[in-house]
Amino acid sequence: MKILFSSLGSHGHTYPLLPLAKAAREHGHDVVYATTADFADAIGRLGIRHVAAGMDMREAFGALLAKHGSPQQVGQEEPQLIAEVFGSTLPRRFYADLAPFVDEWRPDLVVHELGNPGAGLAAKTAGIPALCHGFGRMWEADAAPFVLDTLTRFTDELGVAVSDKDPMLLGNPYIDICPPTVQDKAFLSTHDTIPLRPVPFAEPGELPDWVVAHEQPLVYLTLGTAFGHAEVLRNAIASLAALEGTRVLVAAGPTVEVSALGDVPDNVTVLPWVPQADLLPHTDLVVHHGGSGTTLGSFSAGVPQLLLPQGADQFSNAAAVVEHGLGAQLLGDDVTAEAVTAHARELLTDSAVRDAAQAIAAEVAAMPSPAEVAASLADHVR
Repeated sequence: MKILFSSLGSHGHTYPLLPLAKAAREHGHDVVYATTADFADAIGRLGIRHVAAGMDMREAFGALLAKHGSPQQVGQEEPQLIAEVFGSTLPRRFYADLAPFVDEWRPDLVVHELGNPGAGLAAKTAGIPALCHGFGRMWEADAAPFVLDTLTRFTDELGVAVSDKDPMLLGNPYIDICPPTVQDKAFLSTHDTIPLRPVPFAEPGELPDWVVAHEQPLVYLTLGTAFGHAEVLRNAIASLAALEGTRVLVAAGPTVEVSALGDVPDNVTVLPWVPQADLLPHTDLVVHHGGSGTTLGSFSAGVPQLLLPQGADQFSNAAAVVEHGLGAQLLGDDVTAEAVTAHARELLTDSAVRDAAQAIAAEVAAMPSPAEVAASLADHVR
C-alpha cells in the first residue's frame, strides 16, 4: 500500500508523525513523507522518501508581517493573522505543491497532520481516503473562529465541504496521541479517534556521561524549538541553580545562542541541543514551555513537570498538567526567581505528583504502539 504522510515544517508538527511513518515503512508499505526541506535528512535517515512541500512557518509569518506593516499592528491583529497563516497561507501552499504529486503518485492513503489541512485537501480533491494525525492535546485557540472563516473560503473554492466543528480535521478519522485521561473530554465524546502511543522522537545524539550515571537529581530545562527566549532561560537557570544537590541540564534550542546565556553556575550545563527522547527517562523534573512534544514526552517518561507557557497550545497543556496533578505552572507576574525555585524544590520531593506521573506513563505504555496502528492502516482504505 502507498501512504503519503505530510506535516507542517516544524519539529513540533513533524516529529510526532515520524514513529508511525517509520512503522508503516517497516510493515512493508511504500511510504513518502512531504514537508519542508529542513526535515529531508531526518526523514531520509529513517529510510523514507522525502518530498519537499509547503513553506516554513516563519516564512509565512514573515510574509504577513511585510504585508501588514509594523510588528505593533501584527500584535494587535494576532488572532486574525494566525488564522490567515494556518487557515489560508500554509494550506494553499501545501495544496498547490501536493495536489499534482497526489494525482501522479496516487497514494492509497494520506495521513495529514492536524496543522496541515492542505495535504488533506489534496487527498479529498483526488478522492483518496485520509486520516488526520494529532500532535498533542486538542485545545481551543483564540484564532479558531478566524481559522474556520479563512479555511472555509479556501475549501469553498475547491468545492470541498467541511464541518464548522474542528475544520482542520476535514471530517477524517483522528489519530490521537494524547492519553485519554488528559485529552479534552468533549473532543473524545464527539470524534472518531484512533489511539496511538506517543513515542518521543529526536535526532540521534550522545548524552553526557553524568546524565546516564544519574548520581544526583536531574532537572531538564527547555523552551523548545520555537519559543526560546534568552531572558526567560537566564532567569530560570538562576532559579534552578539554587536547588541544592541538583544538576541542571539546559537545551538552548535553535532560537537561542548558548553564548547569549552567559556564564552559568557549576551545577548547570547548557547545550545547544539534546536528544530529548533519550534524555527524559533520566530526569527527575522537566521545566519547560508546555509544548506538546515535551509535555507528551514527559508523560511517557513519568516525570513531573513545571510549565512556563509562552504561547499557542502551551497554556492549555499547562492547565491539563495541573488539573491532573502531574505538575505545576507559573504564569505572567508569578514567574519569579523565588517561585520557580520553590515549585521546583517541591516537585522534586512530592510523592503524589510522582505517583500521578507514573500512572500517566503506564497509561501511555498501554496505548497501541506505532507498529500496531501501522498494521491496521489498510483498514482505512476504501
